[in-house]
Parts: sequence; structure tokens; C-alpha cells
Amino acid sequence: MTESLLHQPSWRIIDQSTLGYQFDALQSFAIDDTLCAFVGKGESVATARTWVHHQTIVLGIQDTKLPYLKEGIELLESMGYRVIVRNSGGLAVVLDEGVLNISLIFPESEKGIDINRGYDTMLELIRKMFAGYEVDIVAREIVGSYCPGSYDLSIDGKKFAGISQRRLRNGVAVQIYLGVTGSGSERAEIIRQFYEVGLKGAETKFVYPEVKPETMASLTELVDPNLTVQTVMLLLLQTLKNESEQIFASQLLETEMPLFEKNYMRVLERNQKAL
Repeated sequence: MTESLLHQPSWRIIDQSTLGYQFDALQSFAIDDTLCAFVGKGESVATARTWVHHQTIVLGIQDTKLPYLKEGIELLESMGYRVIVRNSGGLAVVLDEGVLNISLIFPESEKGIDINRGYDTMLELIRKMFAGYEVDIVAREIVGSYCPGSYDLSIDGKKFAGISQRRLRNGVAVQIYLGVTGSGSERAEIIRQFYEVGLKGAETKFVYPEVKPETMASLTELVDPNLTVQTVMLLLLQTLKNESEQIFASQLLETEMPLFEKNYMRVLERNQKAL
């Protein structure tokens, strides 16, 4: 049996979950691209990065082709959200202070990391984090959720998380958003309205999801009302500690900053073009 990718000699932890309103989601994508490059060339060990962004809607590339995109974005902005486009796959998702994002960044070994293995590693991590609760976490597409995919994570048929992947320069970033607190169905209602306004019933080649808010929930609604982003952070750190010889806290290093700045400029430009 192949050894779990969670078993690493050491895990570097970059915690950006408390940076607040000033922390821009576009910076996050540039940071993960930077880490992919450094982990990929062996200049950094495997890295787990956590991040929270306030009042942000992240669109997928496909969302930018909506016939009435401008009206859709205006609706989201009128609700107080900032709108950006991400560089990995998928469709629109909601990020706010109750959503914890985790990125696991691995080196691509000689054999390479099969795409499903990346997804399975994140699933394994989340199952281990919540092993102390009597819940069955299932990975399958939840029809009616936003950004549906075969690795939607759900409990009792309600989705609380989605996983995506980005591969770059021999590095693999597996990213998950976890709806920890707040209302999953309220978040879904925002995206439902966005598609309603962005489509206005028009026929399109691409089939956009018909979002049904009742298909989504948060971990406080499904697992334990006392969970917070901080307690889930602790579960993550304990789990990674159990899987490795050491974990250590870090931020971006001086040697990584020039590439980060270059990536950030690229992400900004691409975002402006896409919107």
C-alpha cells in the first residue's frame, strides 16, 4: 500500500487565519504558487497553510463567461462582497470569517502524485481531524451545492467543504474550504442569486449549477455548535503533529518574497483581464 502523503518528516505551518480584512484572497493564490515552486524544487519541506478571507466571492474561470456577469457582480458587491477570479478549477464559492481554507503543498516525486491521491490525502486529513466526533464524512458530488465536484465533503448529505488542486513547477497544492461556522444555506443562497442574475434564464453551452441552499451546511450545524475556526485550527495542528516527526511555524521567507511579488502581480493582472 502506498504510504500516506500526510506522513512527512516535517511539516512547515504557515497560519494566515487571523490576518483580518486587509488580507486579500489574490495574495493567497500568489502565496500558494510561490510555495509550489519552493517545495517543488526541494527548497522548502511540505507545507500546510491556513487562511481566512473576509466577505469575498471567488469565481471560477467558467463563471466569467456568464451572459450577465456584470449584473451578477453588481449584486454581490451590493451585498458587501469583494469579487475575484481564482487560478485553479471550479466555480463560485463564498469566503468569510467562518470559512477556514487549508492548502497542503507537496513536492511531485519522480513518480508524480496522481490527481486522486491529492484529493484522497485531503479527505484523509479531514477525517482524521474529526475522528473524535461520531460523524461519517463522505466524498461525493452533492448536486444542488455550489462549486459541485466529485470530492465534495458532506455529512448526512449536506456539503460543508470542497477541494481543488493546483499543480505548478513540480509542486502540488491541494486546497480545501471548510465551512466552519455560520449558515451553509445562507452562503448557498448568495450564490443561487448570483447565478439567477448572471444567467437571467439564458441558454448557455456550459451548465451552471442550480443551487439549492438546503444542500449545504457548516460544521457547527452538522458536528458541534461549539466549533470555531480556532478549534478547527488546533485539530489540524494536532493531526499533522501525529503524522510527522516535527511541525514548525513559519511565514514566507526572504528568499521566497521576490517570487511572491512577481506571482502577485501576475495574479492581479489576470484577475483584471478576467473581470
